[in-house]
Amino acid sequence: MSTAISNPLALIAELTHRCPLHCVYCSNPLELQNRANELTTETWSRIFREAAELGVLQADLTGGEPLARTDILELVRAARAAGLYVNLITSGMPLDEARLAKLMEAGLDHLQLSFQGTTEEIAADISGTKSHAQKLRVLEWLKRVRVAVTLNFVIHRNNIDQIEQMLALAESSSTTRVEFANVQYYGWAFANRERLLPTHAQLDRSIETLKSAQERLRGKIRVEYVVPDYYAKYPKPCMGGWGRKLMLITPTGEALPCHAAQIIPGLQLPPSKNFAAKTGCKNPAKPATAASKISAVAAAKPCSSPATQPLPIPSAR
Repeated sequence: MSTAISNPLALIAELTHRCPLHCVYCSNPLELQNRANELTTETWSRIFREAAELGVLQADLTGGEPLARTDILELVRAARAAGLYVNLITSGMPLDEARLAKLMEAGLDHLQLSFQGTTEEIAADISGTKSHAQKLRVLEWLKRVRVAVTLNFVIHRNNIDQIEQMLALAESSSTTRVEFANVQYYGWAFANRERLLPTHAQLDRSIETLKSAQERLRGKIRVEYVVPDYYAKYPKPCMGGWGRKLMLITPTGEALPCHAAQIIPGLQLPPSKNFAAKTGCKNPAKPATAASKISAVAAAKPCSSPATQPLPIPSAR
């Protein structure tokens, strides 16, 4: 039996922790990094090239809000020049139509737009700011450009009963894929899970609605959904297999095998002095190269997560 581990196909590039929203389910770590610690344009460009050489096919530019980076156009160009399929995961908040056109010229292939609900009230309650009207404007702009679009609805107790309205919004847009991702309870979501976790009855109703939508929209819009771990029949592998499908680079240059690796108590990934030196990271905590993360998979041991009291909405400078 072979023990070889395939290279990840996607690079999750967390460009920044800065974000205009303050969502209580934010997947960023509880201890956010500020702008001064972020990797430079040149370092990210090198990472994209090295990722492509390792066999990575796609770069997911995310955050925080990746559009908070003033060099976002340069980063899109660099990822595209490395031969990567470029996906921007955004709230749409710092975006206007002219900037969208420039992103397209830079080589953007795909845009994933997040929604917190279908009404301003619910969206503002979760994100801490009025953002819904801007997201609807972005949807209209996207109809006029040639780019693949995914809508992402993060599902929780307060919006799970709006799924039919969410589907209607998706059908009125240019999207070919819509994801209903129930909050996954790590990071800020774990801290605030008592407020966010839907009831089992709510979840059952939503799954019935989504299965019906999958059949009705087959061939037109791809409908995907992810249930909360608390209600899943079996525990899922870490983001599809602990480094087998993706790897993640944090804003400060840590290389991780999944989104949640930083918050697993007691987990230590092997450090790499070379990577810390190459990135020029001012404050690397436990950096690891793309290559060394492979060996980290075998060395890592699962740990249980202690209960945490609800925490305030996150923010980063």
